[in-house]
Amino acid sequence: MKILLHICCAPCTIYPVEALQAAGHQVRGFFFNPNIHPYQEFARRAATLEEYAAQTGLPVIWDRSYSLEEFLRRVVFREAERCRFCYHLRLAAAARMARRGKFDAFTSTLLYSKFQNHELVRELAQQVAREVGVPFHYQDFRQGWTAGQAQTKKLGLYQQQYCGCIFSERDRYLPASQRRAGAAPPRSKPGQS
Repeated sequence: MKILLHICCAPCTIYPVEALQAAGHQVRGFFFNPNIHPYQEFARRAATLEEYAAQTGLPVIWDRSYSLEEFLRRVVFREAERCRFCYHLRLAAAARMARRGKFDAFTSTLLYSKFQNHELVRELAQQVAREVGVPFHYQDFRQGWTAGQAQTKKLGLYQQQYCGCIFSERDRYLPASQRRAGAAPPRSKPGQS
């Protein structure tokens, strides 16, 4: 199949691309991540993906729009559900791009990280697939976590220290004792997305 792979970052891309290609699929990446804040982090993750894509010959469709306001409007007063809105925003964009590009299916590197809510990603991707009319290719990429992390280090790629949104950045660096009561718990660990 011709598959569009939504990419959150280069380290999370390595294993899914290898697994999909090993199964005989033609893979093209799609970078769309308005959730990544601050802008310097967004730019650094995009630059790292450019480096990886150049090294491996991975074709990537780029959407470098930085719609901070759109992301924040979706999650304000719903911070505990921010991941749901974040996943949906990016998966819907991937599905629309897959339809526009006449891909056979779409999937996401979000299915690689063992720190993401895997079942929620899968549920939302299936919902978006029905709404947009493009099949979602489900594959649990978490089995390649260790190999992907080792390859990231071997290639010397930048590895982020938090998931991406300003809330996950806060949760990564702000001591738990200083966090507001009722805030969502951290979703990622150091060096993971």
